[in-house]
Amino acid sequence: MRDNRRVNSDEIRETFLSYFEEHDHKRLPSASLVPSAYDPSVLLTTAGMHPLVPYFRGEEKPPHPRLTSVQKSFRTTDIENVGNTARHLTFFEMLGNFSIGDYFKRQAVEMAWELSLNGFGFDPDDIWITVFEGDEELGLGPDEEAIEAWISVGVPRERIVLCPRSENFWQGGPTGPCGPSSELYIDRGLDWGEQDDLPGGENERFLEYWNLVFTQYELGSDDDGKPTLALLPAKNIDTGLGLERMAVIQQGVETVFETDTFAPLMALGRRLAKQDPDERALRILADHSRAMTFLIADGVVPSNEDRGYILRRIMRRAIQQGNRIGMERGFMAVFAEKVIEIMGAAYPELHREREPILLWARSEEEAFGRTLEQGTKLLDEFMQRSRDAGTIAAADAFLLHDTFGFPLDLTRELAAEQGLEVDVEGFDVLMDRQRKQSQEGARGAALGGDRRERARELSRAAGLQTDFTGYETLEQHTTVSTLSQDGDELLVKLAESPFYATGGGQVADAGTIECERGDCAALVTDVVRVGDDQAVVVALERGELHPGERVVARVDRAARTATAANHTATHLLHAALRERLGTHVRQAGSYVGPDKLRFDFNHGERIAPEDLKAIEDRVNEWVLRNDPVRPITTTLDEARALGAMALFGEKYGDIVRMVQIGDGDYSRELCGGTHVRSTAEIGVFKLLGESSSAANVRRIEAITGPAAVAELRGSDAKARAAAALLRTGVDSLPEAVSALQDRAKQAAAKASSNGGTETVDAGALAATARQIAGADVVAEVVAAGGAKELMDVADRVKGQLGEQSATVLGAVVDGRVHLVAAVTPALVARGVKAGAIVKAAAAVAGGGGGGRDTMAQAGGRDPDKLPDAIAAARAAIEAVLSHP
Repeated sequence: MRDNRRVNSDEIRETFLSYFEEHDHKRLPSASLVPSAYDPSVLLTTAGMHPLVPYFRGEEKPPHPRLTSVQKSFRTTDIENVGNTARHLTFFEMLGNFSIGDYFKRQAVEMAWELSLNGFGFDPDDIWITVFEGDEELGLGPDEEAIEAWISVGVPRERIVLCPRSENFWQGGPTGPCGPSSELYIDRGLDWGEQDDLPGGENERFLEYWNLVFTQYELGSDDDGKPTLALLPAKNIDTGLGLERMAVIQQGVETVFETDTFAPLMALGRRLAKQDPDERALRILADHSRAMTFLIADGVVPSNEDRGYILRRIMRRAIQQGNRIGMERGFMAVFAEKVIEIMGAAYPELHREREPILLWARSEEEAFGRTLEQGTKLLDEFMQRSRDAGTIAAADAFLLHDTFGFPLDLTRELAAEQGLEVDVEGFDVLMDRQRKQSQEGARGAALGGDRRERARELSRAAGLQTDFTGYETLEQHTTVSTLSQDGDELLVKLAESPFYATGGGQVADAGTIECERGDCAALVTDVVRVGDDQAVVVALERGELHPGERVVARVDRAARTATAANHTATHLLHAALRERLGTHVRQAGSYVGPDKLRFDFNHGERIAPEDLKAIEDRVNEWVLRNDPVRPITTTLDEARALGAMALFGEKYGDIVRMVQIGDGDYSRELCGGTHVRSTAEIGVFKLLGESSSAANVRRIEAITGPAAVAELRGSDAKARAAAALLRTGVDSLPEAVSALQDRAKQAAAKASSNGGTETVDAGALAATARQIAGADVVAEVVAAGGAKELMDVADRVKGQLGEQSATVLGAVVDGRVHLVAAVTPALVARGVKAGAIVKAAAAVAGGGGGGRDTMAQAGGRDPDKLPDAIAAARAAIEAVLSHP
């Protein structure tokens, strides 16, 4: 191994990529950490080959049969281990070279050997190899082909170690492509281990740095469930070399946290810490701040579900450690700035997305700070009542975690300081129960995968991709290539198709398929995207379709036109939102159909009415300008240079379709959807509403064209009807309604003075509502005569708030605390449950209680703690809305 100047990570990247470029590999930029929208198998990109799977499956044509890349990767399985070891990371970079039906084992081995010696400067005597030893169940012997390849480049047979299937055989699942692998190890010498240590064993002497996977089999099973293997028609190579692992070797350090991409972050942590920091805390901050920065740059924001929850989890884990070692508020943004400084040259998107990275780093740290404050108060109550038992109950620890997002390890740490333990085993049982419930709920969402898998099989069977002609025509004479029947559902593969397949938020086209000779017809009910290919789902109306049949495929013109108007309107809406609210606004999801458009976007608070009006006006201003809408085919680099917005989770090739509106001064987006020819074709744009889709994600729904005109006419008719009932004109309607409200208030006051029960002004309480993650929340101390009146008031307040609201009221009656919570069904659906909220509040006031999800009450013994109990209820609601 060479022992000269320190090689930095940028040089390692370039050494690898340049070598393979010189050997006829096409260099690919890293794909996003957010996988393609058509890959529901994982939440985040986990390896270098992950974005290339459609090429290996034959669903998409690769830009070249030989590829090389450095891929941003993230693995959630290692989150809890980060900090505890010197090796585990969540975010890492994976160098790889890939062959799609081109070279195989011998050339892969030759190039890996040459690069290891001449590129990375390793001593050949320090390199050991592991290969697959065979497996009786699979009916395979040792991988002699790989052994011979290694011997041919000069590796002695005694340094080639046979390893079992668990170590040196790759398979993506119980069925599918698979194959043996071979790994390269560096021998770090006897200072790191024993004489009889071997690669593949549990030791520190041998460090694995490169894995070569030889994908040559299709794994299946027979009728008895035993595995079967068949040779693949094309053999592929997939390799992975961890950049961070190579940096440890090349830079001559002991751990990854001493390498050039981590050492500055570790130093920053030591500088910011006011207390003597431990290595575990510094490692967590270094790794998680890198992961946070890259995830946000790729469009992920902290939320309570899916990849947003993964981001929130690592951020809160880092925030917890920063707080523990005394860092001053705002440190997460400081770490993000350092990551951008270190990694921005290799990943320019970090500079481009600097504003949203810093915005979400600051806002999540602030939000979790409030959660920690309230959670700590509740934990103090739990510790006080647990002193005799010596253990905090599992249910209490779970309440802190589930309601407040309070990490279990923080609960254990604070409890240990007071000489208490936590029932971790019982906590794990409650967590497992919750996971199973979540999995049951998610099972229904996966049912659509069956249709996609059938479409994928149909695409493979056809051998040729469908030529999409829907940009040019809505009617296509074509041929049925092949079809697949499953019950009443028929999947059809056309040689050419004018039908747009579901993708990019846009729904599939509707339409018909008719035989040219007129004896068969079918309705198109869906179009399934399979990579660059598609399959049409039809319902036969008469006759039968057969392979080779000449047909006429017709798109429903009215539905396509309405959908196109809504799609162009989403681009205008996106531009208006960024102009009004800030460039942190990025698309987080959408629905574009003929009936309406729905646009989800990253934003942390409810949009003010005046902002909504300005956004709607701005879109209509662009509509009236009649700006041209032009799809432009260009290179990805050119589109990015022009500032085109890309959809996170989409995979783009070298050549892209960019939709430009006007001169492109306000809207350029990479988009494969269908659009109008000019903005005036949209007609009119009408907002229907704005709401919360998830934590830090807002949702706007709108309509265009005839649907918008009908909505405006309906609103006019309702206004005229209301004016008639109030015996006034439409122009005077607001004043008439206000006068009616005043008379109602006077009647209520009179009833109260005559002995009525409405001693608390529900309207005034409703006016105190705070916006938390899109919900109206009232949490106040009131003067009430008893529990029944408190329930009545809460019910009346709830009636004056929106569909997503929670009301928590507390009063002291005869020296005891009374609490009540009322939650709307829409907010219950988001996880806010009245019983859990009053339970959390009552615990602070030394009591307990419960009830239904929509209405619950509780009591407490300590009136002095009532304000704290109300604050705990508010914090519990906020925690639920921003944490699972």
